Amino acid sequence: MMQHITGIPRNQMVFSSLEDTILPENPVRFIDAFVEALSLQTLGFTIQTI
Repeated sequence: MMQHITGIPRNQMVFSSLEDTILPENPVRFIDAFVEALSLQTLGFTIQTI
């Protein structure tokens, strides 16, 4: 008689976003807010749609 083969538990995957993994005091949050506040068109960038 064959023995039962135990597989890998499937409940180990945890999905999270990048936003959830960055702490509130991380400097990257300041950089993100700064870049979002820039007017790219005023700086000479154009927006192209694909």
